[in-house]
Amino acid sequence: MSKTFKVFLEDLGLADNTVQSYVWTVNYFISNYGLVNRENLFAFKGFLMEHFKPQTVNLRLQGINKYLEFLKKDKLKMKFVKVQQKNYLENVISDADYRFLKKRLKTDGYLEWYFVVWFMAATGARISELLKIKVEHVEVGYLDIYTKGGKIRRLYIPKRLREEAYTWLKDKGLGSGYVFRNKYGKVISARGISQQLKHFAVEYGIDPKVVYPHSFRHRFAKNFLEKYNDIAFLADLMGHESIETTRIYLRKTATEQQKIVDKIVTW
Repeated sequence: MSKTFKVFLEDLGLADNTVQSYVWTVNYFISNYGLVNRENLFAFKGFLMEHFKPQTVNLRLQGINKYLEFLKKDKLKMKFVKVQQKNYLENVISDADYRFLKKRLKTDGYLEWYFVVWFMAATGARISELLKIKVEHVEVGYLDIYTKGGKIRRLYIPKRLREEAYTWLKDKGLGSGYVFRNKYGKVISARGISQQLKHFAVEYGIDPKVVYPHSFRHRFAKNFLEKYNDIAFLADLMGHESIETTRIYLRKTATEQQKIVDKIVTW
């Protein structure tokens, strides 16, 4: 497929570097997301927005859109991101819903999912980082992650979480290796986690739009700033290259803004 797509791009008269960039983008998407559908496309777009600057994001999206042209699936084409940030956060799970979800998962015996949710919201881990956590990291209380440019970011596991998680892992007979595994003993997939979270959202009457892995990373950031207002420290914890990326968490969510306006504006 990549060869025929490459010929398609070359026939458009695109520069060699552009062709290589687009082909690389498509190969990366296929190897990590599989099927070309709206859900996977938006998941990929979210990944790009988290890890790259808007200009790079739009370059990758242009490559994907050319691929959609090639597949004759123009209706799935994605809009480019704007350079300026919105003045609010969208689709972030509220602290009340997070605590309710966590409590219900534990009460109903879904302990692994209870810890999946708790780890994401208490560490600010990206889904890819969550899957790298091992029993050994729980024991010492942190995981060192190597980022772009050879930098090291430390993902801290807070005391209360690691103590309860360690007891759970001990009861399961897990003394080493990855924490989150499927029934075959393999590391659980990011897609599997996303789908299961949506299932629990529906089961417990929570808006599915706010129950997805990255939402809990947002919740971590919002809760952290409410407890400890140090934007520079949070930027380090989140692994943001620029503190400007972190400033979005100083803003209210769209829901929070609506509630404030409804309460205040009575004239």
